[in-house]
Amino acid sequence: MPSAAREYQPVPTLKAQLVAEFLGTFMLTFTVGCNVLLKSAVWGGISIACMLMVAVYGLAGISGAHFNPAVSISLATCRSLGGHGIQLKTAAMYTVVQLLAALAAAGCYTMLCHRHFDLAPAPGFGLWQAGLCEFLYTFMLCFVVLSMPLAANDGPNDFFGLAVGFVMIAGIYGAGAVSGGFFNPAISLGIDAWGDDHGFGWCLMYGIFHVLGGVAAAFVFKVVRNEAFGGLRGGMIAELTSEFIGTYMLVLTLGLNVMGKSPAGAFSVGAALMCMLYALGGVSGGNFNPAITLAVLVSGRSPRGAARKTVIQAGWAVAAQLLGGVLAALTYSAVYLGGSFRLGPGSSGTAGTDAIMGVEFVFTFVLCYVFLAVTLSETTGSPAMCGLAVGSCITVGGVAASSISGGVLNPAAALGIASAHRFAEFGVYSSIVYSVTQLLAGVAAASVFKVTHKVDVETKVEY
Repeated sequence: MPSAAREYQPVPTLKAQLVAEFLGTFMLTFTVGCNVLLKSAVWGGISIACMLMVAVYGLAGISGAHFNPAVSISLATCRSLGGHGIQLKTAAMYTVVQLLAALAAAGCYTMLCHRHFDLAPAPGFGLWQAGLCEFLYTFMLCFVVLSMPLAANDGPNDFFGLAVGFVMIAGIYGAGAVSGGFFNPAISLGIDAWGDDHGFGWCLMYGIFHVLGGVAAAFVFKVVRNEAFGGLRGGMIAELTSEFIGTYMLVLTLGLNVMGKSPAGAFSVGAALMCMLYALGGVSGGNFNPAITLAVLVSGRSPRGAARKTVIQAGWAVAAQLLGGVLAALTYSAVYLGGSFRLGPGSSGTAGTDAIMGVEFVFTFVLCYVFLAVTLSETTGSPAMCGLAVGSCITVGGVAASSISGGVLNPAAALGIASAHRFAEFGVYSSIVYSVTQLLAGVAAASVFKVTHKVDVETKVEY
């Protein structure tokens, strides 16, 4: 019968799944190698992210599109905890195929380019610094992958490939200056096996941090998405953990990009926000910014199917965001052995307080207004594109305001930057100026939103 035919969904064979994992991992590793050897500093991270993204869209329906032993192990761990995922036996087979594919790809780019490169921390950094960066962004990657099936319950999730791929933009430009930014035991093995300047062995140490990041992602995922494990959805702990994690990864990415003098810092930070909003928007709303939380509170709206936050709940969310921002700033400072940067103008260094307040107000207003429009409005809401839209606001403001204010646009980031710099160079004053300006922008955005989007709440009258 036609209805029965529609319900039938053929399952790919194990052979097809393993071939898909080999193909995806091979192409991803080959892309990494070519970009590194050709020294694509500006576009390399984007190239790698796009390769992962298109491979996910092309092969997710066949094998799940892991292309990474840490992802496979994370999904197996999640299943062992009672959630969705894959069996340990399947994860083991996937891992073997991924490792073989990476070895083959590394051999191909080495022979074709007649060059190789080595796996090791960047000059000036040690194992623990590189390992910490690899752990954190492998955690982020695996966490986003784990979250995608649940995001489908929150609304259409055609964004899943975009969300997974763009984790690489956040991580490569942020952590690349420290560890190389690989976040994948298979890629690490391929690079290490075909490089010889530092000897073989770094892949084993990197791989430990990758696997730990994947396992940690499964445990944290259980905290924020308890419904995937047979429990109740939501709750204060889940929401606060969500806001903490999202803000932490956002501010960490910002700090690492600045400290590493990234050529694509604003884009990297925007990508981090986009990925975490897609992963956690269905848990806490995905604010990760006190100005946005205040804007949502003033707007009087709430995401579809969620209760409106009270002032007390919003206050707890802001506290989690501020804590996440401060701890993230201390993390990037520790990675750079106590290094930090001041909260203030970027490259020009000459902007006055009025200019700083002006650009921070304007671009924080844009960020908050777009967030409200694409996440809360029945008329302009876009579940599939909300993460890209909101993340792009960071790219817009980060580039346009970088030489004037730094393009911070977030009180949690402002407090974190100032605290990591030990509130030197008028840090207390600067953090207050930035934060007050950004919060006022959030209130202004909510006020304008209530006017422009009044149609959402108007009673429809039929004539």
